[in-house]
Amino acid sequence: MKGVHFLVAFVFLALAASFAFASDPSPLQDFCVAINDTKDGVFVNGKFCKDPKLATAKDFFFSGLDIVRNTSNPLGSVVTPANVAQIPGLNTLGISLARVDYAPYGGLNPPHTHPRATEILTVLEGTLYVGFVTSNPDNRLITKVLNPGDVFVFPVGLIHFQFNVGKAKAVAIAALSSQNPGVITIANAVFGSTPPIRSDVLAKAFQVDKNIVDHLQKQFWYDNN
Repeated sequence: MKGVHFLVAFVFLALAASFAFASDPSPLQDFCVAINDTKDGVFVNGKFCKDPKLATAKDFFFSGLDIVRNTSNPLGSVVTPANVAQIPGLNTLGISLARVDYAPYGGLNPPHTHPRATEILTVLEGTLYVGFVTSNPDNRLITKVLNPGDVFVFPVGLIHFQFNVGKAKAVAIAALSSQNPGVITIANAVFGSTPPIRSDVLAKAFQVDKNIVDHLQKQFWYDNN
């Protein structure tokens, strides 16, 4: 009987651990301001951290999410991140923001994923057609047209996008459940990798002629982040 109790306890602890590591680790102190110079690093939790006694208000501050960005690029969109790269004090805190500007009708934040974060998007201006695709085997497309004040959630790791279907510019603010959510833009990763993925691999994967893959790999894949 003791063996059964031990097994039940072990399974419970394993499940608890799996949930505990499902997102960014909890901080081990009040804060852990990220630094690039490891010789002054005191603690490690995500990145090397500054001595807390040397932290200042500047480490927790970012200005610029009110600035309208220039969307004159092939995608018609620009992402302005506010994550640990811009705000060192976010390190270990498991949260970040981004502003996204979209050009009038056609501005696109292309299909991409955040490998380490769920995203919640709030529309401030304009009208966006947004959506995400569920994982295999269903690959179900879930979409919604959003207007100012509307909120939409993109679950962690799933491919998602936003497209401006209005005649005016659009602006949205995204909150993400990681200080360093990461981004993988699908077209850039598949057709613009360095070095390139073999064209015969992609031709078979996409069930298209190799010449089409060769053409796509020669394109310039713009990054709006």
